[in-house]
Amino acid sequence: MEEQAILVGCQLQQDSDEQFRTSMEELRALAETVDAEIEEVFIQKRDRMHPSLFLGTGKVEEIKEYIEEHEIELIIMNSELTPSQSRNLSNKWNVKLIDRTQLILDIFAMRARTKEGKLQVELAQLQYLLPRLSGQGEALSRLGGGIGTRGPGETKLETDRRHIQRRITDIKQSLDQVVNQRNQYRERRKHQSAFQISIVGYTNAGKSTLFNQLTNEVSLEEDKLFATLDPLTRKVDLPSGFQAIVSDTVGFIQQLPTTLIAAFRSTLEEVTQSDFILLVVDSSDPKAIEQEKTVRKILEELEADHIPTLTVYNKSDLLKDEFFPYSKPNILMTAKAKSDIHRLKEYIEQVVKQEWEKYKVEVAADEGKLLHRIKEQTILSERSFNEDTQEYEVSGFVNPTSPLYHQLTKRVNKNNE
Repeated sequence: MEEQAILVGCQLQQDSDEQFRTSMEELRALAETVDAEIEEVFIQKRDRMHPSLFLGTGKVEEIKEYIEEHEIELIIMNSELTPSQSRNLSNKWNVKLIDRTQLILDIFAMRARTKEGKLQVELAQLQYLLPRLSGQGEALSRLGGGIGTRGPGETKLETDRRHIQRRITDIKQSLDQVVNQRNQYRERRKHQSAFQISIVGYTNAGKSTLFNQLTNEVSLEEDKLFATLDPLTRKVDLPSGFQAIVSDTVGFIQQLPTTLIAAFRSTLEEVTQSDFILLVVDSSDPKAIEQEKTVRKILEELEADHIPTLTVYNKSDLLKDEFFPYSKPNILMTAKAKSDIHRLKEYIEQVVKQEWEKYKVEVAADEGKLLHRIKEQTILSERSFNEDTQEYEVSGFVNPTSPLYHQLTKRVNKNNE
């Protein structure tokens, strides 16, 4: 059932008009994602936030009158409130009050599918809630159910301090096991010299469509914010026949809560361990460049900004005007066009070749295992059989950090002696 809601934003001195407008538009989109019925939007400009009420007292009273006249059930604030601000406003307005962070956490709770995803969301929710419990008896009772109260998997979020502290400890232990398993899996992939590609981007930029087209798989494709929450990893065949590993990740957004970045560290580490990043941008969005900058800032925070990156300006079929890219290297395309996907695969392969080392070796016909490894772990440029020597002459590109590279280098050096 839809809840009658109002949105409240406060533009501070450091916020540009464009940034603030974008942020409020995103808040509306987030609210609509959880089926809130937006009745009104209140905005105030201030040099700095009010320490105890966030807004000025006059604006607080204006909103209080509107709530009483229109039977509003839910207030959604555009900024993260301190525990005391949340408590004071809730007491003034006497209705359910949530902030931007709680709203995003609520959406993540709805979207989580895997055990790991659910644990990460619940941890973020409980860590956010814990410092806000002191003196919040009345405010918490107003939350009731619905938006802002959902735990992962249709459960109701725990609000008892003792239970929360115990639950946080349990979740952290469970996540440690998951992280260890994920690290072992990553190490195995690295040992096998798998080339790892991560797809990142603003939420709703078309990452899942691109992922599906690259891997010929079907994952959740929805025109919704945060439709992909749990990381997906699949193989992708490049034009030479070389197979890489590609991972789809959670979408980013302005003011992504720090509790979420911390809780989803193990998922986001998939990006930090990549050999290559595809940064997907919706080129048809008027705020495309601003969104790209947001993603790049988060990559910096994750210390992943040194990884070779190709910016994919997606949805070119929806462009009405000429598009001017912000970054290089880039590709302007639409993920729904097979010809563009092939072009992208060719580009990825060119980047891999630039990162890797050339090799040229002779391999005896009875060295089947080595031939298989070369085929699996390198980009083959040429392979021919010499009838006189009964050897295969193979050349291509190999990852210089892989054990195979050292094996091939030794063979070349031995032949040159």
